[in-house]
Amino acid sequence: MANKKKKFNQISKDIKSIKIQGARNVAKAGLKAYKLIPTQSSKNKIISLRSTEPLLVNILKDADKLSVKILNEKLKQNQDIINKNTFKLIKQNSIIFTHCHSSTVIDALIYAKKKGKKFEVYNTETRPLFQGRKTSRDLKKAKIKNTMFTDSAASIALTKSQKTKKADIFLIGADAITKDAVINKVGSGMFAQIAKTNKIPVYVLADSWKYSKEKIQIEQRNPEEVWNSKKITIKNPAFEAIKKKNVSRIISELGSLSYSEFLKKIRKK
Repeated sequence: MANKKKKFNQISKDIKSIKIQGARNVAKAGLKAYKLIPTQSSKNKIISLRSTEPLLVNILKDADKLSVKILNEKLKQNQDIINKNTFKLIKQNSIIFTHCHSSTVIDALIYAKKKGKKFEVYNTETRPLFQGRKTSRDLKKAKIKNTMFTDSAASIALTKSQKTKKADIFLIGADAITKDAVINKVGSGMFAQIAKTNKIPVYVLADSWKYSKEKIQIEQRNPEEVWNSKKITIKNPAFEAIKKKNVSRIISELGSLSYSEFLKKIRKK
């Protein structure tokens, strides 16, 4: 029991510190931790680690019926459907913009590359923890042409400016989907608004398990991630809402759907 407790605490620490990042990875790790000590208090503890993760919450609701193996198989099946629908959106020699790091987006891009699509990806560095660097590393490993921009240069990346090409589409993941908005890494809402203004379609790639009926609490992370200064007041919100009017379609295992179509299907589901 002591060994299980130690493993449980280590997984919890890794989720909280974002050593384990990405909604799917967090959910898998959360389920693994719960299986070590399957109690309601364990569920409560795991959920409290990341307040903006409906995928984690929804999976833990069914934790006693799910194994880690079954969860992995289901997520893979869902990803396969997302990949095929995303492939149809990508035109040859297109420019794709993305923000932060999404394993769902990365997997869809790798699938498109393997199926013969040629394209370039513009992505942000994603301060303060630089998750965009992970995106660039993953793309380079997959031999996908990539240019990384500072966050404050996202408008330049999206629009034709300073010797860059205009982005053709904006692919982005999601931490949560509600009836009114998609919640994703801070900056997502601003960049989606820029894309909308410039008539660049915004496609959200996400598993439908990320839908939540509840109001999502925006996580405020440690100010020291931004700057270790006791004399300055620092706000470090981890997430931001993308208004549904700025979302062109949601690509999930339910298909390629408008926001309203997605909500209808998820409610029936």
